[in-house]
Amino acid sequence: MTINELARPWVAGLGVYEPGRPIEEVAREMGFQDASEIIKLASNENALGPSPKAVAAMKKAARQMHLYPDGGAFYLRQALAKKLNVSSDQIVAGSGSNELIEFIGHVFLDASTSIVMADRAFVVYKLVADMFRARTIKVPMKDFTHDLDAMLAAITPDTRVVFVANPNNPTGTMVNQAALDRFMERIPDHVLVAFDEAYIELLPPSRQPDCLKYVRAGYKAIVLRTFSKTYGLAGLRIGYGVASEECIKLLQRVRQPFNTTAMAQVAAIAALEDDEFVERTREMTQEGIAFFETAFRKMKLEFVPSAANFIMVKVGPGRKIFDAMQRAGVIVRPMDPYGLPEYIRITIGTRAENKRCMGVLKNVLKEA
Repeated sequence: MTINELARPWVAGLGVYEPGRPIEEVAREMGFQDASEIIKLASNENALGPSPKAVAAMKKAARQMHLYPDGGAFYLRQALAKKLNVSSDQIVAGSGSNELIEFIGHVFLDASTSIVMADRAFVVYKLVADMFRARTIKVPMKDFTHDLDAMLAAITPDTRVVFVANPNNPTGTMVNQAALDRFMERIPDHVLVAFDEAYIELLPPSRQPDCLKYVRAGYKAIVLRTFSKTYGLAGLRIGYGVASEECIKLLQRVRQPFNTTAMAQVAAIAALEDDEFVERTREMTQEGIAFFETAFRKMKLEFVPSAANFIMVKVGPGRKIFDAMQRAGVIVRPMDPYGLPEYIRITIGTRAENKRCMGVLKNVLKEA
């Protein structure tokens, strides 16, 4: 009997997530002698690097890495509770927000259930649903934005989770507070709403919808956030979820011991206090978005206005343009896995990286 025959028969058919390609891998494949010749604008990482306060905390903690981490992330949950005005018992830590999405699958999904998501939302929602053999109901977006009315209409008696990414990856669009309020007022009692807010801190507070209020008000809702984007800690894999104490207790039961590292915990605690870094990140993001929008208008390229640290632009044969830009040392993200083969997604970089990216894109489009 082969390994495949030993395995559960549906596992071999599961989809695989296509991440942004690592710089070192592209350097090897494309024959670059020096990996520093390549810039990566593919995975929505923070071009400023990690929070300086987080770096200082990690250096200080390095000599303690022979010890196991705090399995319950007590001090991180305390720091988050203070910052977010919730109880620490309403918070669970995860290895990035991706692990939290998987926790939701463990607790709420099986072959008799379904999820509802937008058709151009984060593909991991469907991958996790498939893992638990739940059905995925995809709802078409309206102008690249979640159509919350249509998503409500798509809910069935077996639906257990509705995912709303806000701002959304990969389109960068956002649903406003009024629309969210109307949506939550009408959500059926048998559904948990998962708000994925991986990019929310990139916006100034005045522009951030308040989804935590639904948790405080007792709705069946969970807010997912990460330290990967705004705080520049993607390599540490650290995120968290905020929900009712009842929901968090269930999620804690499916969490493996020591699922977040000691280094990630101390870095995250320090990053929460780095307001100056967050503001610099917001300024860089807003400046970069304005730069690309201006350039795209001059080139008469269609693009989707973005509330996040990336922008999606229509270039024609997206995969071909992606390949050509790689050969020129600029890694972006093709959008055909999201059913958008004419688009690429570009992460906001430094000024120099943004200018180089536009120069390469212009040359590639001329040649194409």
